[in-house]
Amino acid sequence: MGLFGSLNRSKKERLDEGLSKTKESVLQKITRVVVGKSKVDDDILDELEGVLISSDVGVDTTIKIIDRIEARVARDKFVNAQELDKILKEEISALLAENKVNDVSDFDIPSGKSPYVIMVVGVNGVGKTTTIGKLAHKFKAAGKSVVLGAADTFRAAAIEQLEIWAQRVEVPLIKQKMGSDPASVAFDTLTSAKANNADVVIIDTAGRLHNKVNLMNELSKIKKVMQKVVPDAPHEIILVLDGSTGQNAFEQAKQFTLATEVNALAITKLDGTAKGGVVIGVSDQFKVPVKYIGIGEGIDDLQPFDREAFVNSLFGK
Repeated sequence: MGLFGSLNRSKKERLDEGLSKTKESVLQKITRVVVGKSKVDDDILDELEGVLISSDVGVDTTIKIIDRIEARVARDKFVNAQELDKILKEEISALLAENKVNDVSDFDIPSGKSPYVIMVVGVNGVGKTTTIGKLAHKFKAAGKSVVLGAADTFRAAAIEQLEIWAQRVEVPLIKQKMGSDPASVAFDTLTSAKANNADVVIIDTAGRLHNKVNLMNELSKIKKVMQKVVPDAPHEIILVLDGSTGQNAFEQAKQFTLATEVNALAITKLDGTAKGGVVIGVSDQFKVPVKYIGIGEGIDDLQPFDREAFVNSLFGK
């Protein structure tokens, strides 16, 4: 589907379609688990554990979910096996709520935070540049003026890709030549945004995990330089993860949360995988809220993460 091909579909339709591979896989496995069973028992829970782990929910988070269902079965004495998908929805939604994964962004910005500075981190290939372009589109559609900063200066392609997005969305891009100091680009971007009374600044950063110390130093330098222009910048550090990579997404989250103060997640490419459970596991394990999910190639297929809608789409029949 082309970039603008999804505009006529409702948000729910796009979500259901984007999660269809994971949903189909999970529901088929749950159906096999409960066939011929009248109540939720230890055997069903053992098999359900395997279903969740194979959907990349992660071992630790899976154990939490199973424990919650066990407690519910013990409390209610008899839980019908045919209600397992309903119970899963309720317990996973409750788990996500406890992890503060319950706020739906409407692309507004906090008062008194202008320009609102977003720094985007993540390894190459996860959809970082595309996510930035789609975020710029969403903020602009919400009536905000946006400036992009091409601070991934280690790859000429990164600058070129962001420039294409800036032209497509019709927002200004601040850039320097390849090999320039990323912090210098960030400084110029914020200076320009402030001078032009921009509402939102989105800064791209290099997508490397060469080693944790260098990554930490580089991101810390960018932050310090930005704070010379906007003292409390960045207001948001979004880590972009590729949902289709499953357990690799967990490792990337671990490295980046150690290297910098990530306070939001964007999980992309969920439409191409049966591993959508990674959304649940990553948010739970790292206590960082999922703010956006990518469920297709269309420009409106980056959606604010809605906990209830996600769980209902994934586990609803």
